[in-house]
Amino acid sequence: MVGIEEKKLAGTKIGREDIEKGRVIYTRWRPDASYSWAAGVAMGRYLSELKKGRLVGVRCKSCRRVMIPPRVFCELCFKPVDEWVYLGDTGKVNTYAVSYIAADASRIKKPVIPAVIEIDGASKGMGILHLLGEVDPEKVRVGMRVKAVWRPEEERQGAITDIKYFKPL
Repeated sequence: MVGIEEKKLAGTKIGREDIEKGRVIYTRWRPDASYSWAAGVAMGRYLSELKKGRLVGVRCKSCRRVMIPPRVFCELCFKPVDEWVYLGDTGKVNTYAVSYIAADASRIKKPVIPAVIEIDGASKGMGILHLLGEVDPEKVRVGMRVKAVWRPEEERQGAITDIKYFKPL
């Protein structure tokens, strides 16, 4: 049996000198790989409304749930959803955490407080994950009423970060 080391492969070895002297054709190709990304019907509208300083959800015609973030079908009754509903930018804390760890896993002295906010006008349990601000971590409570603090209109980009944070009412 012939070992791999002993087996001769067909072909000609090409070196740097072959390329430099033009004995082989060599080109570098840098493709123009521009692309675009679509958020989809529901999320696209949601982000567009955020840029205008508004929260929007959808209502299921079958079970009447109002959902935020919006989606194109109801995950409870599997019906298509296309009725848009404007919601308030207020709500209540459903759950929260007090974290002394930053996004890069470094320790921080002033905590961040991520919370799920049940948005007014949406069905119970429907909300968005965001940060709380202007609040003492010791005073945060489940059920606490909060309001969105929006970035100035000229700074908004059509992202969830168009809301800086939610503050207590």
